[in-house]
Amino acid sequence: MGAWSSKQTRYIDSDILIVGGGFGGCGAAYESRYWGRDLKIVLVEKANIERSGAVAHGLSAINCYMGMRWGENQPADFVRYARSDLMGLVREDLIFDIARHVDSTVHKFEEWGLPIMKDPETGRYLREGRWQVMIHGESYKPIIAEAARKSATVFNRIMVTHLLTDGTRRNRVAGAVGFGVRDGRFYVFRAKAVIVCAGGASHLFRPRSIGEGVGRTWYAPWSSASAYGLVLQAGAKMIQMENRIVLARFKDGYGPVGAWSLLLKARTTNAAHGDYEAARREEIKALVGRYAESSPLPTCLRNHAMLQELKAGAGPIYMQTKEVLDTRQKEDIGWEDFLDMTVGQAVLWASQNIDPKERASELMTSEPYVMGSHATCSGAWASGPEDCAPADYQWGYNRMTTVEGLFGAGDTIGGSAHKFSSGSFTEGRIAGKSAVRYVLESGARTPRPDEAQVRRLKALVYQPLAHFAVGRNAIVAGSVAPGYISPLQGLQRLEKIMDEYAGGIGTFYVTSEPMLSRGLELLTLLKEDLERIGAEDLHQLQRAWELSHRVLTAEAVIRHTRYRQETRWPGYYYRADYPKLVDPHWHVFTCSQYDAQTSAWDIGKLPVHHLID
Repeated sequence: MGAWSSKQTRYIDSDILIVGGGFGGCGAAYESRYWGRDLKIVLVEKANIERSGAVAHGLSAINCYMGMRWGENQPADFVRYARSDLMGLVREDLIFDIARHVDSTVHKFEEWGLPIMKDPETGRYLREGRWQVMIHGESYKPIIAEAARKSATVFNRIMVTHLLTDGTRRNRVAGAVGFGVRDGRFYVFRAKAVIVCAGGASHLFRPRSIGEGVGRTWYAPWSSASAYGLVLQAGAKMIQMENRIVLARFKDGYGPVGAWSLLLKARTTNAAHGDYEAARREEIKALVGRYAESSPLPTCLRNHAMLQELKAGAGPIYMQTKEVLDTRQKEDIGWEDFLDMTVGQAVLWASQNIDPKERASELMTSEPYVMGSHATCSGAWASGPEDCAPADYQWGYNRMTTVEGLFGAGDTIGGSAHKFSSGSFTEGRIAGKSAVRYVLESGARTPRPDEAQVRRLKALVYQPLAHFAVGRNAIVAGSVAPGYISPLQGLQRLEKIMDEYAGGIGTFYVTSEPMLSRGLELLTLLKEDLERIGAEDLHQLQRAWELSHRVLTAEAVIRHTRYRQETRWPGYYYRADYPKLVDPHWHVFTCSQYDAQTSAWDIGKLPVHHLID
């Protein structure tokens, strides 16, 4: 550690600091520059903004687009859809706010060069489903990243590990610290406002793909829970951390099924070619009541139907691809869906002698993921828009968390599900505009972190290197050392705990209070061992801090899941001790707040307000 901890500290001051260069971060940079012409805007990204975030490898569709200029949908329609899919529990003000602005975002994307497919008959964007439009999206991220690079000073390859608070006001953000993953330099970013746009959480739970396939998970495998780990440590209130998502994907390759089911209209069947969703509709209605009457059926309930079929021995579950590939145009769309974003699925089909024109392909549910930008809404409790948020949802600037000066977008913000790429960029724009207003209205003083806090964090950040430098001399076999735990060993332990106790694939997503409590005990032991984590180089140091964010997020997931005494989202997880949905008592948000100084958690409920009829 000595060589690294003595390395010169670089201080960088800004008016607005953006953490994370995915779509939320790019949107925040773009809009901050528009409204803050003379402000210093800095964006920090742990990878390279050209190919970072969940859309790094490309995308085949934009999943959030209203089409208001053609009279296709209105923002209120989208709120109803998201509310239905999340079984009643969403922040309607935040979703409405995104929906009313998202079309302008998509039109900008097209102006910047994104090729959007057109319907040859109408000239409108080619719809995949009611809310989705098809794109030629292999270069989606580089196109959007260019706008961010022109708007902010971008620091690539810097892992942000902690947020800083003001030395005189604990609940006031003052910046962030991190280290260069290539040069090892320690960075202190001081800022008047911070917008966290980091990624959600994959690899909290043991994945279905193992061995060489472990990095094939979907959502993005490099989404390491920093969106939550950073704001949790700063003391921000969090909601819906129990609301993990389980995705139905083509088996083993994690290829998406949206274009095949929505655009190409491929049927999903059991092994006997039966429509199991329709067959189980009454059974599902008995479980969740009126939520089973929604059309389309909520995502979690479609998963539930699939899981019940598998338990009954009616699998494998198939997508009948061969029934829909009757034209060259449809075949091209089907293949481009993978080539734009999941090339591995095409390779897997080839290796298994599967031609989708000749035979069906298996579907399977994934391991759980925790995120705030997909079809789920975990994340920070944020202030809503002034013109439509209820009084108890609006205490400051739009998208500001409960920590003063700390904003969020994308995966970071809870309650605003179904954002996806365009909605995350739009929420970044909303947060960026609000952060500019906050900076201009709060005066010119830059909050100053306590220098003792900076020195403590610097020593802490590089500690894993010291553990390895000393402990490597005592390795007893292979990678086994009595003096430290490696990031990979810690990650595998975390995944095992979450899988077996918090409702992963190993238990068919079933958990209970005794299981969650035991999982929390084992997680506490893991946290103790992580105080002796070792890193042999800067890459492993990055993995160590990613694991730190994952473990803290996993604890929030367990605590929220244990607190909510009902099965709100069957198909995502099941509380065996509370198998029913209980609206009278649990039509609420679960809310937690973590105190990093005492490691104490305060958990309770917040009201759900329905603003749209």
